[in-house]
Amino acid sequence: MWEQCKDIQSYLVKARRELHEIPELGKDLPKTSEYIAKELDRMGIKYKRNTKDSGIIALIEGRNSDKVIALRADMDALPIKEETGLDFASTNGNMHACGHDSHAAMLLGAAEILNKNKDKLNGTVKLIFQTAEETAEGAEVMIEEGALENPKVDVLVGLHIGSIYGAKVKLGQAGIVPGNIMASYDKFILKVKGKGCHGSTPEKGIDPITIATNIVNAIQTIVSREISATKPAVITIGKINGGFAYNIIPDIVEMEGTIRATEEEIRQLLSSRIEKVSKDIAEAMNGKCEYEIVWGAPPVVNDKEVTAMVIESAKKVLGDEGVVSEFDVPNMGGEDIAHYLNKVPGTFFFLGSNNPKKHTDIPHHNPKFDIDEDVMWKGSAIFVQSVCDYLK
Repeated sequence: MWEQCKDIQSYLVKARRELHEIPELGKDLPKTSEYIAKELDRMGIKYKRNTKDSGIIALIEGRNSDKVIALRADMDALPIKEETGLDFASTNGNMHACGHDSHAAMLLGAAEILNKNKDKLNGTVKLIFQTAEETAEGAEVMIEEGALENPKVDVLVGLHIGSIYGAKVKLGQAGIVPGNIMASYDKFILKVKGKGCHGSTPEKGIDPITIATNIVNAIQTIVSREISATKPAVITIGKINGGFAYNIIPDIVEMEGTIRATEEEIRQLLSSRIEKVSKDIAEAMNGKCEYEIVWGAPPVVNDKEVTAMVIESAKKVLGDEGVVSEFDVPNMGGEDIAHYLNKVPGTFFFLGSNNPKKHTDIPHHNPKFDIDEDVMWKGSAIFVQSVCDYLK
């Protein structure tokens, strides 16, 4: 069945390009959702729209409903002005700079083939078209909307295209690895409060800038001195705002950052230690510090058995040399597919599209990011073969 995906390569490219032209952000994706719905209508596939966002859940029912496998694709974009120069480049100030346009297109392609052959499927396929992966909100909304229930999902498979693993997953290869493959990703906010005064008389105030610089330096030692060197973890301050004139000490400095960890215990430790260290330093310097954690997504952990199945499915499509089944270390990026994988066994794999000749080796979230469309049929084919192997 997977061989039929080669025949729809032109459709995959068309769908990807049309989605690329209408990038939308977050949970509100009206044009994108309408495009997906129209394609599902054309295919004759039943679906329901979410009530809390623009997500769509569709069903392909085979010969019976004893087993259910879900296929997931995200479809939101980024607030980046595109600089690719492509004929189908977006012009609305947003951009599909992470490949989600192709994810949705590849899932549509898989849906087309699976629906045409549904009488050969010994079970049900659930299609999850998700919003807001970039803000780590979409997966939780989909779960609230019943994406894993009615019928209850037994296993789940998702994919990501691009160059996330660089040369480890070459052009056209699939990286499918059991265990922990990506880190958690969370946001923290620090509000350092002092007492404003004239810059010439700092003794009359409490300088939140000085406090903030001490906090920045101190929290960097949490990873280097409190976490084992064999346990990947990251603390990054990416935003600092404070002050409005060169000769005035301000009242407040605000900072925002991210924490990344490959283990939930370390994830929780990083947050608690940042809070304590920041508040203690501020208090020691006669100021105050407020701490807020915005939980994003936990680490991505692939189920061993499901991953083994998908590895074999991918080998049927790509051959043994086309599948990478081991990574040295997890990627410190994050993905909210982790929320599904915390509830049902599943796997998240990577499809390499880094081709220097076509300039598709540019990092994700870059205004010049692009994919090699020639590999798209392979993503759909791995989806299709995984379904066939599970519902055999």
